[in-house]
Amino acid sequence: MPLINMPDFAGTLLDDFAARGAPRVDTPVIQPAEPFLDMAGEDLRRRIFLTESETGESLCLRPEFTIPVCLSHIETATGTPKRYSYLGEVFRQRRNGSNEFYQAGIEDLGETATAHADARAINDAVGILTTLLPGRPLSVMIGDQAVFEAVVKTLGLPSGWQKRLIQAFGDSQHLDQLLHKLASPQIASGLDATSQALITAGDEAGLIAYIDQTMQDTGYSTNASRSPREIAARLKEKLALAETRLDEKALTVLRNFLALEMPLSDAAKALTDFASVAGLNLGSALGQFEERCAAMAQLGLDLSRITYRAAFGRPLDYYTGLVFEVSQLGETAVLAGGGRFDRLLTLLGAKETIPAVGFSLWLDRIELARSR
Repeated sequence: MPLINMPDFAGTLLDDFAARGAPRVDTPVIQPAEPFLDMAGEDLRRRIFLTESETGESLCLRPEFTIPVCLSHIETATGTPKRYSYLGEVFRQRRNGSNEFYQAGIEDLGETATAHADARAINDAVGILTTLLPGRPLSVMIGDQAVFEAVVKTLGLPSGWQKRLIQAFGDSQHLDQLLHKLASPQIASGLDATSQALITAGDEAGLIAYIDQTMQDTGYSTNASRSPREIAARLKEKLALAETRLDEKALTVLRNFLALEMPLSDAAKALTDFASVAGLNLGSALGQFEERCAAMAQLGLDLSRITYRAAFGRPLDYYTGLVFEVSQLGETAVLAGGGRFDRLLTLLGAKETIPAVGFSLWLDRIELARSR
């Protein structure tokens, strides 16, 4: 027996999913922990309930549905495009509310017309919430990880810094800290004077020999998971990242981009103007953004009532493009959230790239909103 009751609108929700061509799929409550620990992001990782099998395999209580649905799709070798819906309990530590609660949603796998699939995901989320909360005005917030990545990649930063900034997308506090570090070079921590001198002199062979000797002297080499050459490469990268400084003009460009916020109806032109003034080539990311806006308008979504915020992201590492959230107008509680995750299925073991987009509904929050 579940510890919490199924929401009374669950039947209506499942009927709505079926009408949208997304049959329900069930996934086990006990899941392998590794995919979530590797791919879900720091925010979710620290909230997962972990356990272990008799054979020592790391397991967890299902913290979300996207990864389990994708794993199920791969295991059953189902063709694409394919839409799935889900409704069930998830388990994660929360500061407010129960650690066990119901989520539902739709995952759209393999649709190559990505702009249409993105628009449909947002339209479905809004349509479902409109049915469950009739007469309640909704607020939709949109961001785009791909546009942010395109801006970052034009700044000429080392790949390590690009990765740091991209992983921090959506976490404004962390992003501000990284930009502060980029404004002035930092002192690399954990580097002894000999290692730093060898790296500065460009003596890679000397650095590897020094690390090898140190490992032998300390007895660390017998249990080392990385070779002296791998450790040397990591130390060189660490020093390079610490010494990297982004010039004031590039920092201003990045800060100006992150400050962009406007109705979605004005966003494509604003991004085009921004790129032109900054001398950036945002390439296909801007074209995909424009195509998505056009597809949303074709589905009848009012772009003037949807907000685009350049700094907006969601705390899951697997997003690659569109990210969005829906709430009641004037309320902070997120009722639905989702985005595009084109790399996830390949990382989970799919033999070919499968484009994917989806969203989740927070049923306890919807239930509370209905009760009001």
